[in-house]
Amino acid sequence: MYETLLEEAAKEQIEIAYLPLKDRLKGLYGDNVIAINSNINTTAEKACILAEELGHYHTTVGDILDQTKLNNKKQEKRAHVWAYKRLVPLDKLISAYEARVMNRFELAEYLGVTEDFLNKAIDYYKEKYGLYYRIRDYFICFEPLMIIEAFNDKKFLP
Repeated sequence: MYETLLEEAAKEQIEIAYLPLKDRLKGLYGDNVIAINSNINTTAEKACILAEELGHYHTTVGDILDQTKLNNKKQEKRAHVWAYKRLVPLDKLISAYEARVMNRFELAEYLGVTEDFLNKAIDYYKEKYGLYYRIRDYFICFEPLMIIEAFNDKKFLP
């Protein structure tokens, strides 16, 4: 996934820079440059950070560093949501179920994200849809996280 995001950034002519960022910052976006903290070691975490910063590229206007302002918080959330939908789309949860992924650790690995990012994405979907959501012939239950195949009574009709 990280390589795909790097290719997407290149197509958008966004430069990626690995820098020692201060104050526990993991990434920043500005003027077609994404800075990723050079202390980030795993590809999964780099993918999550890159997706969030690409989310800022696609959804954010202006300087939103001051998170005490409501509009800035809203823009930050939009960027996070963009990243959740990009890295943890609902159809990929179905694919993971079909691939017999058994737990959140394996699911995060399957998706190429961190467990923390996965949990935040699931929380977002739960906030948006409630406890479950139907997609095709499946129900995705967000709490507890599980996939259930929908009963299709048409299979039993002559």
